[in-house]
Amino acid sequence: MESVLPSTPIVAIKPKIEDSFAITFAPLSLEEIYALADDSANGAVVVMSGMVRNQTDGKPVVALEYQAYEPMALRVFYQIAADIRSAWPAANRVVIHHRIGRLQVGQISVLVAIGCPHRSEAFEACRYAIDTLKHNAPIWKKEWYSELDGKLSSSWVSIGACEQSGQNC
Repeated sequence: MESVLPSTPIVAIKPKIEDSFAITFAPLSLEEIYALADDSANGAVVVMSGMVRNQTDGKPVVALEYQAYEPMALRVFYQIAADIRSAWPAANRVVIHHRIGRLQVGQISVLVAIGCPHRSEAFEACRYAIDTLKHNAPIWKKEWYSELDGKLSSSWVSIGACEQSGQNC
């Protein structure tokens, strides 16, 4: 029997030792993420916090449920860090942590922190990181809604599909 090999080699992407990436059921901590991105060479640490909001397109949201294909999601996080270091070589730290499981309104679902010598590159790199994560990472969310009759309904939303459609998911 013949084996079929991919036409392009798989390259292992290794993050800098100071970087931090995680997919977790545990609550995320702004203080912990900031500390992981902090470095004495930084002039700025930019942190982006994604939270569960109470509505989507006028529908009352009571919770979100996240699932991820963790090995591939982490590879996407590593690639984001490599891209950041290519575009903003002075970046000192890249931190990306995403929660999975059921989250209530107000809870943090994702934290991205970038430490750089200058604020402009930290802002740009942070925006690149969250936009690329939402577009490329195999992470899905299910929105749980409260209907007028008091019953719950839900629907799965692809994070990347939100970005492609131009919706504000």
